[in-house]
This record gives sequence, structure tokens and C-alpha cells, in this order.
Amino acid sequence: MDTAAGAKVVVVGQGYVGLPLAMRAVEVGYTVVGYDVDDGRAKRLSAGQSFVEDISSEALQEAIASGRYRASSEARACEGFDVAVITVPTPLTDGNPDLSYIEDAARNLGRYLRPGATVILESTTYPGTTEELVAPILEDSGLVAGRDFFLGYSPERIDPGNQVWTLHTTPKVVSGVNEASLEAVHAFYDDIVERTVTVSSTKVAELTKLLENTFRHVNIALVNELAMFAGELGISAWEAIDAASTKPFGFMPFRPGPGVGGHCLPIDPSYLSWRVKRALGQSFRFVELANDVNDHMPDYVVRRLMMSLNRRRLALNGSRVLLLGLAYKANTGDARESPAVVVADRLLALGADVRAADPHVVEGHISERVARVECSAEEVTGADLVVLLTDHDEFDYDMVRAEAKAVFDTRRRLTGDRVEHL
Repeated sequence: MDTAAGAKVVVVGQGYVGLPLAMRAVEVGYTVVGYDVDDGRAKRLSAGQSFVEDISSEALQEAIASGRYRASSEARACEGFDVAVITVPTPLTDGNPDLSYIEDAARNLGRYLRPGATVILESTTYPGTTEELVAPILEDSGLVAGRDFFLGYSPERIDPGNQVWTLHTTPKVVSGVNEASLEAVHAFYDDIVERTVTVSSTKVAELTKLLENTFRHVNIALVNELAMFAGELGISAWEAIDAASTKPFGFMPFRPGPGVGGHCLPIDPSYLSWRVKRALGQSFRFVELANDVNDHMPDYVVRRLMMSLNRRRLALNGSRVLLLGLAYKANTGDARESPAVVVADRLLALGADVRAADPHVVEGHISERVARVECSAEEVTGADLVVLLTDHDEFDYDMVRAEAKAVFDTRRRLTGDRVEHL
């Protein structure tokens, strides 16, 4: 593989994972093509407009001005690559892994594959995908993985909005289909991140990613169910979690919430469960139970909202409900799989007048029947119930506490006589 100064990198997919990687590769000296099949996205990026909050438009414009970054939806832009990284979505379709984006990316790269090039898969998937799916597609070129070109897997660990653990500072797990491939993948990421962690096979690396998110998913389900039962018992789960967190060993705190969202937690554990079921004919019971608990948290939130209104002799049907936050995570605009969107849909179906304030989430993520408003004193006082679903720092919590008739807080950001917690 060429050095950064002379090498061309193609990053397939210019979303929350691919664009930061492309920008970092430009920063360390690579010439980068950000390839995305979405022509509108490619044109927007070419105009210097970033839609990823971790990458400012100014940073994107600087990369373009350097002459070492361009975005394109043209397949031929991938020609002549030294390194190609696949960062495309891997959604679930009817409960099954949808690897069509990976397949399409591999087919396109295979057309331009040349001896000595390196292909790396970053998209989250089940163990075996790199060797059993990507390698055969690339080898349709007539070149052999591990001999004529290098192939590996390195799971993405992007945490949107995290200013401490960024792409650069988060350790990167790297792997290859053989030793030569591992060396090539390792060399590339040594340029990109502060620390790389090598593992013995691509399957181990693929499982590592699923393990990380399954761990979070299962533990979030645990505290979500705990919060439901503790509430019925008249006990604060939040206070118990805080107290348990004082133990300096053997405990890691997780917090309840209205559900899970984003591109990882609602999907990744199901990839592992699907693989176990298909390969071994057995159920991954922890994952299935966690899915059941977390998937139904929005319904539990809506039931609690109905109960809150009923105690004030109000019906949910016809009541004005102001939702604070639509993103799945604080201080980001990512509403993919967000439980807040599910809550909004449930409330609409039950006849509520739903309004939502979110300074980050753009239009198009939620029903057009949800009125988008500012978190103003007028909107807060006009609501029969204010529901905090995503605790963005931009919200004026002192104002909300002072002006709201009643608040249901799923994030434990507020206190007061008129505040009820999850």
C-alpha cells in the first residue's frame, strides 16, 4: 500500500460514519473520494454543506479547498483506489439483516479493484460477512483476497456528539482475512487513529462490534424494566442507580429512558441473534428479551402520560402535549429509530394535539401532523403536559420547571412538585 501522501482512499457511504472518516483521512494526507449513491447528498457535500453534526461545513469546505476531497455519486470516481472503506447502512428488513448496501458497494469496488489494493468493511454486520460475502464478490474480479489484494474488517465506533471520544481518539479494532491483509489494514488505521487493537480474524472483529452494542442493549433493558417495577413499588430507580454507582468495582451505571434509538442499538443485537439462530438453530434469549423490553418502552411512556393526565381529570384525546426532543440522543440531530418518534406517533393515534421542539432534528423525520415549535414560555404554558424525551442542553430547563403545568421527565433532568420521572 502507498503512503498517505501518495494514496487514494475511497470511502463508500458519506453518512455519520463515512464522512468523519473521509475528513480524517484528508487531514492526515490522503486524497479522498467520498462516494455515495445518493446524488443529492453528494451534491450537497460538493457544495460544502455538511449534514453530519460532528463535521462542520467549514471543515468540509477546508477539505475541498485542499484539493484532496471530493464527493461523487459516480461509480467511476472509485477508479484507481489504493484503499476503499465500506461504511454503508445495514438495516433490518422484516427482522432480517439487509446486506444489499454492502453487496452493492463490493460489486462496484470489484469493478475497479487492482493488485495491491486494500478493501475494509466498517459496516456493522454478523460474524462471517467479510469472508463469506464480501470476499467472493470482490474475487469476481479475478483477484484473490489475501494474495492479490488485501481485505479486512474494522468496526466503526462513532459516538455522535461525543467531544472526548472521537474517531481519532477512540481505539480502533482491526483485522484481516490473513496476516498480509491485517498488516495493510493496520497500517491504514495507524494513520487515522491514536491507537489500533489487532484481533486474530475478521469474525472476531465483527463479533466485537456486536458484543459492544449487545452489552449496552441488554443493560439498558435491565434498568428500563427495573424503572417500571420500581415505580410501581413507589421506589426511585434513579436514586438506587446513583447509590449503586458509588461502589468502585463490580457495577457500571446505565440509565432508564423512553427506549433505544440510533443506527446501532435497535439493530446490531438482532444481527447477532439472527446469526445464532441461522447457524446454530438456537435462540439468543438475552437479546430477544432485551428487544422486547426496549421496543415497548415508548408504549410504557404513553401509558404513564395517560395516567398523569387522568390524575388531573384530563383525557389524552384532545390534550396538548409538548415533546421536548426528538433525537435518540442528547445534543445530536439523529432521529433514526428514535423512541421519541414512536411516542409522537402513539400520541397522535390516541387523539392528542402533539407539538415537538428539537433544535437539532430537521424536518422529515417525524409525522407532518406533529407541529414543530420552539421551546418557548408560550408553548410550555400552553401545553397540558410537557414531556422531556431528549435532554438537549439548549432547552431552558429553569423556564420549563417554572412555567409548565406538568412535566413527565424520562431523562431525570428536572425536579419539582410538578415533575414526574420515568
